[in-house]
Amino acid sequence: MDFSLGQELESLRQRVAIFVEAEIMPLENDKTNYDGHENFKESVVDALRDKAKAAGLWGFQLPKERGGLGVNVSGMAVLYEEAARSPFGPVVFNCAPPDDGTMIMLNKILNNEQKERWLQPMIDGKVRSAFAMTEPEGGCGSDPSLTYTSATKDGDNWIIKGRKWFITGAEGAQTFILIAKTSDDPRKGLTAFLFDADQPGWEVVRRIPIMGPEEHGGHCELKFDGLVIPDKNRLLDVGDGLKVTQIRLGTARLTHCMRWLGLAKRCMEEAASYVENRMSFGTTLAEHEGVQWMLGDVAKEIEVGRLLTMQAAWMLDQGDFAKKEIAMAKIHVADTLHKAADTAIQLCGARGYSKDTLLEWIYRYARQARLVDGASEVHKMVLSRLYLKEKRDFFKWRV
Repeated sequence: MDFSLGQELESLRQRVAIFVEAEIMPLENDKTNYDGHENFKESVVDALRDKAKAAGLWGFQLPKERGGLGVNVSGMAVLYEEAARSPFGPVVFNCAPPDDGTMIMLNKILNNEQKERWLQPMIDGKVRSAFAMTEPEGGCGSDPSLTYTSATKDGDNWIIKGRKWFITGAEGAQTFILIAKTSDDPRKGLTAFLFDADQPGWEVVRRIPIMGPEEHGGHCELKFDGLVIPDKNRLLDVGDGLKVTQIRLGTARLTHCMRWLGLAKRCMEEAASYVENRMSFGTTLAEHEGVQWMLGDVAKEIEVGRLLTMQAAWMLDQGDFAKKEIAMAKIHVADTLHKAADTAIQLCGARGYSKDTLLEWIYRYARQARLVDGASEVHKMVLSRLYLKEKRDFFKWRV
């Protein structure tokens, strides 16, 4: 495995870095640029998106024939990390969750006619999406088999009834992917559907308040009471809902890691800038051995996370599912983001705890990393089961 970058990718990385520093980061300290949920206002995002498109930095992960840059997963790892040096970078380049995972998945499974209807508007940045799987009150979370939202066949349509919650981006989303129960089969009992926000028979019950800053559209609770979805808007075959979920979440979990590494590196930048200038007992903080240990430890953990992420990305590019590699990256990078933010706040003292920097924003945002797309404990369980099944082969070299 050779993780050195080709010149084309390196040139693209530099252009993304320059754009983030010149166009996005200067807007971070102006509170008038923020909405009530601590994200950039839509008007600010729209203006930045226009600039990104004009600069040829739109949709790294999307096919060239549809307006993207067509990089592979390894290339995504490089560019997503650079984009997320600002927490508002990914949405500007159209590689933010949940849309990036949805677009990647739909590009794999839709036919050309369906792509024009459902995918292209997302690629063009005209609409946003949401992925409706998680349920309240005994329903599914990390265990999809507990899904109780039902889809009942009625001629050429499906009638949907049930509830979903913590659906990221649901408020204001136009395109939805819905996972619903179509039978009691433990492996083939779920089916995936597409529906449009303008269809009747469903509603956003509430935008759920959370501890940290939110993505655009928040994290919402949805109610379905007779939503009618034509069978032509079913994804793959009846009973393939779990397959659709796996196609979407595999790469999506890894793209989280890519972005979190960018945020972790930003924390290091903020801390380094402060300790190199702040005086304490006759020297800068950076000259104190204890401070050096803290910075060095975080730097090490970030680099380990980058290697885990890049290995998983490389394996996905080879056609491997990279199940255990993604699980390892997800666990480690989630922990690393929290550690980087916590360490940076500690080193910056009261300034880090204040809103004069992004550190407290990132710190609150980081807490969700150990929960989203599968809690860390679930991924550890996956690794344990794989190890018990494979034993020594769990650590085999790829030949």
